[in-house]
Amino acid sequence: MDALIIKSKNCSDLKLIKELVKKIGLESKSLSEEDIEDLGLTILMKQADRTKTVSRETVMRKLGGE
Repeated sequence: MDALIIKSKNCSDLKLIKELVKKIGLESKSLSEEDIEDLGLTILMKQADRTKTVSRETVMRKLGGE
């Protein structure tokens, strides 16, 4: 199943679209800004290259903890 995300600048437009979606028998869900950010981070994490490993020393050096 595919989904469509619509971002509006005002609540009245979103309310109208939500009513239209309901009228034609489709489902809708409102997402907060935080939900949208979480979705974007999830997509990026799924696309990340997990084939390479990094040593603990390298990580600590980057963090400035060693």
